[in-house]
Formats: sequence, C-alpha cells, structure tokens
Amino acid sequence: MSKFGEKNTGEDQSGVKDSRSSRLSFEVHPLWKFLQETYGFEDSFVFFGPYRGASIRPRIIDDYTIEVRMPLELSNTNYVGTQFGGSLYSMCDPFYMALLIRNLGPDYMVWDKGASIDFVRPGTGEVHAVFQISEEELEEIKQIVAKDRKTIRHYEVEVKGEQGEVVALVKKELYVRKLNRR
Repeated sequence: MSKFGEKNTGEDQSGVKDSRSSRLSFEVHPLWKFLQETYGFEDSFVFFGPYRGASIRPRIIDDYTIEVRMPLELSNTNYVGTQFGGSLYSMCDPFYMALLIRNLGPDYMVWDKGASIDFVRPGTGEVHAVFQISEEELEEIKQIVAKDRKTIRHYEVEVKGEQGEVVALVKKELYVRKLNRR
C-alpha cells in the first residue's frame, strides 16, 4: 500500500497487468457518514473533538464553497492569548478534500498530500476562511485524471481576522485519482 492509501494497481513498473488485485479502496469513514446523514455536514463537526474544543464552525455556502469560523476563546488561545496556531491550521485542514470528495463523487479518491501554514500576524479575535472550488476546476481535474489517471492539485486559503486582515496563509496539496470501480 502506498502513502496515499492505494492498493497495488495490478500493474508492474512497465505497465503490464499482473495477477494481483487491480482495484483501489477508498471510502469516507462510516462514523463520518453516519454523522453527516444524521446531523448534516455542518453539524457533524460539532462531534469532532478538535473542532468542538476550538469552537470551529463550518457553514456550507453552496456546493462549491464552505466558510469556516473560529472565535477567540480560552480553549483555542496560545500562551500569549492569541489564536493557537494548531487551531488555525485545524480549521483549514479537511475542507478542500471534502469539497473535492463531495463534488467528484465515489469514482474518485482524494487524499491530502501536503500542507503548510504561514502565520502572518496574531489572531486577536474571531477568524474565518472561505474554501471554494469552481466547476471549471472540477472539470479540469476530471479531464486530467481521464488522461493521466491521477493529478496533484494545489490550493491556498487566507485565514482572515475580524477586520479582513490576513492572519495566516494555508497551502494544501491534494492527490486525486480515478478509482477502478467495476
């Protein structure tokens, strides 16, 4: 199994099929499925410990856009009383992946491959970030994956403070692959 959670593709390095399985396995965890079916996407995060503890609240704007907010509270402050860096990253972690999974559907596997965060200035109040993936981006992914079977996508999101000032810049790298469903 690779670092992306892929099983053997059934091909050797030359591209020749071998006798091993040629299917990839990828599913949303059953607990997340249950929470989202029972409470909806936004409210399912209330039950996720890091989000509950930091009071992180996602809100679906439309099929392609999610806004996430996090107030400054004792549970998410750092040693000097500003937004804790781990919470700033946590509020940004799953949403590009979630948007891709929800829009591409079950025939695609999506994994986080890499991420970085640059802290621009201290977060001294509520912060928010808006995650958006366009229909054009989704179509481009489908076209590339149809041709090359996989792609790596790069996204950036600004975490902004109450006055619109940039508090942090988060960069995400995502791996997208077409599954061999039969």
